[in-house]
Amino acid sequence: MLGSLVALVVLVGLLLWKPRPATPAATGKSLLVYCAAGLKAPVEAAARAYETRYGVPVQLQFGGSGALVSNLKVARSGDLFIAADDSFLHIAKSHQLVAEVLPLARLVPVLVIRKDHVPKPRALVDLESGNFTVAMANPESAAIGKVCKELLIKAGHWTRIQPHIKVFKPTVNDIASDVKLGTVDVGLVWDATANQYPELEAIPVTEFQNASSTVSVAVLSFCEQPAAALRFARFLAARDQGLTKFTQAGFNSVHGDVWAEQPQVVLYSGGVNRVAIEETVRAFEQREGVSVARIYNGCGILTAQIRSGQRPDAYLACDVSFMRNVSEHFSPATNLSETRIVILVKNGNPRGIRDLAGLGAAGLQVGLAHEQQSALGAMTARLLRAQGLFERVQPNVKVQTPTADLLVNQIRTGSLDAVVVFEANTTAVREQLDVVTLSEPDARAVQPFAIGKNSDHVHLMDRLLEALQTATSRQRFEQSGFLWRGASPQP
Repeated sequence: MLGSLVALVVLVGLLLWKPRPATPAATGKSLLVYCAAGLKAPVEAAARAYETRYGVPVQLQFGGSGALVSNLKVARSGDLFIAADDSFLHIAKSHQLVAEVLPLARLVPVLVIRKDHVPKPRALVDLESGNFTVAMANPESAAIGKVCKELLIKAGHWTRIQPHIKVFKPTVNDIASDVKLGTVDVGLVWDATANQYPELEAIPVTEFQNASSTVSVAVLSFCEQPAAALRFARFLAARDQGLTKFTQAGFNSVHGDVWAEQPQVVLYSGGVNRVAIEETVRAFEQREGVSVARIYNGCGILTAQIRSGQRPDAYLACDVSFMRNVSEHFSPATNLSETRIVILVKNGNPRGIRDLAGLGAAGLQVGLAHEQQSALGAMTARLLRAQGLFERVQPNVKVQTPTADLLVNQIRTGSLDAVVVFEANTTAVREQLDVVTLSEPDARAVQPFAIGKNSDHVHLMDRLLEALQTATSRQRFEQSGFLWRGASPQP
């Protein structure tokens, strides 16, 4: 009896017990990160902080950026790659090794010498005299070596300095150590590397000052846990988390996003864009481990909300005219697509409507988008006024809606004879209704995407824009009836 009672208590406890769900980060496997050796101090500090906070082991493998790229070509395993110069990321991209890229910091080459060394070089020309022994990183394996060689060649110093280079090292840290130990007099290193050695003095030179390199972290294209990798990358690139480690180590950090384990951002979008972007946004949410709240509506309504104080993280407008109305709140826009304005009529076009003038025929039941609430409505009104048709058509207008999809629904039910919509609104009803194409040059709308200036997740929105510019996204736009206006997209 006692045993039965104990078993009953256990069963009841199991029924009532609700296990605490693990956070997405805590469910991930360990992460393997390939990192340029010159970035060891801040990356290692950020990785240990991430491990402590989320319980995800971060394995770091250091080496020269070029050597790491060579290894990745062969190994094709791991999660992230952190390069000391974007040129190596371009190489990695050309071999389809990396996907998303997040900027971290900027580096400038400098000369470095022991503080107690006398004399000291003050310009590159001083290295040509032979009075100083020089250490430089291997241009084939390290970003600092590649960048410095290119700059020296461009400035005309390479052939005269090369004979005085005593040693080529695999990493920038090796150069700083040699100078510290006195093995050589002068090293060519990053400014941030020099800042990590109190015994050394950095000497800026004119030829290097405008040649900053960008430090970035990239998700490897063969990463098997992209959401977990992107989560650590976002932590590393967050201005209130990983970037503080870069600043403490003497790096000039970028202005990163605010850290959130699962960021929640807001995207305003004109209703016409929904079919073209919805699948892309859902895939972006899943890959990034973020939440994108989509607000679809007429652009007149959306811009009114923005002017009243609402601040979405990004805005995809129905037409550039409705981006201009709120442009002061957004960074410069990128045009993605365009769609024509058309007239949608009943199958067979029984009323014989051929153009906008036909909408003024007696007895027609016409639907238009609302002029104040919708980009389509405003553009339609402009077209009618430009042809002197506005007053003639207005008596036939029985319905005005904030979005075109509502007009399409009404003509499908037979309650209207004709509606003016975007061509992109017609792809799903072409077998049931007929489309009358307009010849007016202004009967086109261009869809721009812009990121909010006040967003805490500007870099995240940059990656959403990149997702909307891929070949897959372009195909979705074109299948939805849009013409592509963006740059030639990457796969």
